[in-house]
Amino acid sequence: MTYQEIIKKITDELKTAGVPDPETDARFFLEEAAGTDYSHLLMQLRDEVPDEVSASLEKYIEARKHRIPLQQILGFTEFMGLKFYVNEHVLCPRQDTEVLIEQILKNDIGGSRVLDLCTGSGCIAVSLAKLGGADVTATDISEEALTVAARNAQENEVDVHFFRGDLYDALPSDEKYDIIVSNPPYIRTQVIDTLAPEVRDHEPRIALDGDADGLAFYRRIINDAGTYLNEGGRLYFEIGFDQGKAVSELLRNNAYEDIHVIKDYSHNDRVVAAKRRAVVAQVMTNDT
Repeated sequence: MTYQEIIKKITDELKTAGVPDPETDARFFLEEAAGTDYSHLLMQLRDEVPDEVSASLEKYIEARKHRIPLQQILGFTEFMGLKFYVNEHVLCPRQDTEVLIEQILKNDIGGSRVLDLCTGSGCIAVSLAKLGGADVTATDISEEALTVAARNAQENEVDVHFFRGDLYDALPSDEKYDIIVSNPPYIRTQVIDTLAPEVRDHEPRIALDGDADGLAFYRRIINDAGTYLNEGGRLYFEIGFDQGKAVSELLRNNAYEDIHVIKDYSHNDRVVAAKRRAVVAQVMTNDT
């Protein structure tokens, strides 16, 4: 079978299995199996596909037909121009989350103390350390996720302080940070079963389920953030497309100001940013 024939075969099989965008998946699988980029493969369309490449492709196709995410099959994905390893214990980093990183990097965060809650694969923590030069601490309740995150920090040659536990409970002491950032679980419980099989069946539910209204983790993070965030420090969240107003209101009711909702590349609300209001000391006077 030639490369041209096998591209069509992969695309047709994935399309029949209901896989979205089968052409893109076929390209990525072929690049990985052949160990070269797609532009070079296009110059070899009439060449015979080596047996070892065909064998790898068959494994990839079979897994993808069961709707296992492309990133999990390959074992890695690209995010913010960096390579991140992923498996079934973490959410696959998505382009939407790059909007969150870009908002933070608009400011000079070199040397800033950053706390990343619900770090998962570590894509936020590692990106801010690598691209922004921040001093990053990251927490997650999942030991398996932290193993992935630690590998990603090592592979990208950055130092991130990882701690296991439930949000702030993971921290070794009541330290202060200049920035707190989180992409927490925010899918409404009743919505999870309606998601694509790649997400519903193959990504960790603990990283998806935001309780009945999807806001449980935002409430918890915001309610306790004042203990850990410096005055004038900033809080950044990734949010669901319909949560901008609700999360903004939670921040407004908890002494945050300069609240902004930022849209992603599909023009959906994706990030909420806010600043912790400075405490103005009251001066006491004696009328004597």
